[in-house]
Amino acid sequence: MGKTIHTDAVDQLFSAILSLKTKDECYAFFEDVCTINEILSLAQRFEVAKMLKEGFTYLEISEKTGASTATISRVNRSLIYGSDGYDIVFDRIDKK
Repeated sequence: MGKTIHTDAVDQLFSAILSLKTKDECYAFFEDVCTINEILSLAQRFEVAKMLKEGFTYLEISEKTGASTATISRVNRSLIYGSDGYDIVFDRIDKK
């Protein structure tokens, strides 16, 4: 049986994230909670997902983002088989 992320600790973390109101608050919080490399990795995955949705090839994405083909493949699997989290965010960003 796999691990679940649905725990009280994760609920508290997500509540903390939802309480943030500005980009400056996000920078402050994430710089305290994550390493710089963790933040950059998350940002890279988000950029990869955006480029995949826009129809870029793995090679184009790798050249622009520096992401490995393994990372691109994992993100692509999330877009196809995941929980639609990327789509929720992309839809909301597009509406702004």
